[in-house]
Amino acid sequence: MRAPKTQAPGRRTVLGGLAVIGASVAAPGVQGAPAGASAPAWPTQVPLGPARAFSFEGLKRRAAALASRPYAPPAGPPADVVRAVDYDAFGRIAYRPSATLWGDAPGDRGVRFFTMGRPAPLPVAMHVVDGALSREVIYSPDLFDIPADSPLRRLGAAAGFGGFRIMNADHATDWLAFLGASYFRSADPFNQYGLSARGLAIDTASPRPESFPTFTAFWIDRNPEGPLTLYALLDGPDACGAFRIENTRSSTRLVQDISVQLHFRRSVERLGLAPLTSMYWYGQDQRTPADDWRPQIHDSDGLAIWTGAGERIWRPLGDPPRVITSAFADQGVRGFGLMQRDRNFADYQDDGVFYEKRPSAWVEPIGDWGKGSVQLVEIPTDGETEDNIVAFWTPARPVTPGESLALRYRLTWAAEEPNPVGTARVVATRSGRGGRPGQDVPAGRRKVVVDFEGGDLAQLTRASGVEAVVSADPGEVFDVACYPLAVDRRWRLMFDVQVDPARTVELRAFLRRGTQALTETWQDQITAA
Repeated sequence: MRAPKTQAPGRRTVLGGLAVIGASVAAPGVQGAPAGASAPAWPTQVPLGPARAFSFEGLKRRAAALASRPYAPPAGPPADVVRAVDYDAFGRIAYRPSATLWGDAPGDRGVRFFTMGRPAPLPVAMHVVDGALSREVIYSPDLFDIPADSPLRRLGAAAGFGGFRIMNADHATDWLAFLGASYFRSADPFNQYGLSARGLAIDTASPRPESFPTFTAFWIDRNPEGPLTLYALLDGPDACGAFRIENTRSSTRLVQDISVQLHFRRSVERLGLAPLTSMYWYGQDQRTPADDWRPQIHDSDGLAIWTGAGERIWRPLGDPPRVITSAFADQGVRGFGLMQRDRNFADYQDDGVFYEKRPSAWVEPIGDWGKGSVQLVEIPTDGETEDNIVAFWTPARPVTPGESLALRYRLTWAAEEPNPVGTARVVATRSGRGGRPGQDVPAGRRKVVVDFEGGDLAQLTRASGVEAVVSADPGEVFDVACYPLAVDRRWRLMFDVQVDPARTVELRAFLRRGTQALTETWQDQITAA
């Protein structure tokens, strides 16, 4: 999984003063409409197809029927012309603000569409929903402001939609976007895009080539009396699925309640449920790997896990020398997420993309997901333009052809975990050569420094009986010390570890007082060369 980071939706300049286009066409006849149904209030900013009956149960039946047939990619315009709409050309195409779906209504539910292009090479059908009826949004190049020299002009009306985004009330920025395969992401709560979520991950970092199922159709239900609800049809060589995503916003977070029904055409070696995708190039624990002036560059700095047994785990992210997959076995996992904990501008010094404002994303299973593991895949990278981090839940039992799987989860985009950690949490991880200042550095010795903050630690002193529990597998630790810092009300854990350059060392540490754990569990690796 090495997904290019496309131009973030919402960063383009919004073009104004354009004429209203695309009036809605009249429905020639409602197919399957319930008797006595009232006339829906359809939007008028875009051309629409005829009204048809729609329900989530019907969408699930459609996905099941689709899975019973061999996979067929959606028909679209010539692939070479679509690829010619590269990232630069794609970024110069703007949806006309005057054609914003529901743009004449107050609030944050105006919809604008993306066209096809290299970031979104397959056509995606778009629909609007009112009650038990839906109508397809008809693609037209008139919906877009397309430069005269754009390769998209060669496609004319034969092109199609590539995705969509939901606008804030100011209509200048957006807070949710779906674009490319099954990727989607939110800018909440900082009005800043960062990591992404995916509908499904299949065979990521496995011996088999990774498969990217695609959201091939969406239904957008704007019901102003409840959450903004989105429905999606997923299709790919391995699986089909029906998704319902209910979106509820507040000033501090976006909460997405997601219901999924999956049907598998063939077996999957590594199934990734509720996958998250992010970027980590370098941070506190690594020297700047390139001639770059910024101290840190990452969308997320760690994987957080809340196990079924109640343990909190923090795993710092890294840019490894080779692809590394880490599995955290669990039963009844309570949650996991890719987090951006460092919110200090001085640690990034980037006033253009503001890494300190990147959202975190937290997955909370609804119901018992049983046995399995949270898996973290880290891929080497040499820049910030590609996503090289992915985390997901993998069931212990592999799926087989013809099998179905239903699940529900809550995805929260926020500054940090929606469920307070309670105990002190990790706020910094650093490492360097081992030994003591002024003395020779023992061969193969590394020093590790971990800072904790919060919980009861701030009230404790050196005399309070706080001790560190540190282990290395394989390896041996030396000079373990923990103490309160003179600033920031933090505690510092410091130790040396003997490293065999041919073996990866798994490290684990936390602070306790008597039998009570005072901190979450810090876990990390020192990777073999």
